[in-house]
Amino acid sequence: MPFIDLESNLPASKFSEDFLKKLCSTTAAILGKPEDRMNLVVKPDLPMWIAGSSSPCVMLSVSAIGVTDTAEKNKAHSAKIFQFLTGELGLSEDRIVIRFYPLEPWQVGKKGTVMSFL
Repeated sequence: MPFIDLESNLPASKFSEDFLKKLCSTTAAILGKPEDRMNLVVKPDLPMWIAGSSSPCVMLSVSAIGVTDTAEKNKAHSAKIFQFLTGELGLSEDRIVIRFYPLEPWQVGKKGTVMSFL
């Protein structure tokens, strides 16, 4: 059950429903998870500062069980996510930052319990 949180100073108009669907399907494929397990939020129009500039930028957080727990996995995920974001949003790689957070099943609640008991 991955969680994708995208924060940006880009306007909301850059994040159409089509973009959300593409982001969901792309990150699901990259992480090897089914699309119906993905959780996604996009927060546009934020005051942001990356690398000494408020130029258009994105910070993306990826939290997931079992697929963000090693440097090797995250290096591969990062390359593919950067390719998607630069292509879709027209940003250069220096205007994108990705954070990976490994989760354990007991850290995710669903249906009144946690994932380790489902």
